[in-house]
Amino acid sequence: MALIELARFYNSFEAGVVQSRLEAEGIPSVLFDLEMSLQAMGMAIPIRLMIDDEDEGAARAILADAQDMGDGA
Repeated sequence: MALIELARFYNSFEAGVVQSRLEAEGIPSVLFDLEMSLQAMGMAIPIRLMIDDEDEGAARAILADAQDMGDGA
């Protein structure tokens, strides 16, 4: 059991939407560097969505399904 990076975001709203979608499917996740994105100061530190490596396949399928539906989450 280890955390892996599933996705990176430069927008906290988008990161939260994807995290909520995973949580709704029973996949726990953690957002790293949520407070580090200082876009106003010209620094773009990505927000990293982390999941358990055992959930990777299911999580990637959920993200792919969301992209296929065109909702961007």
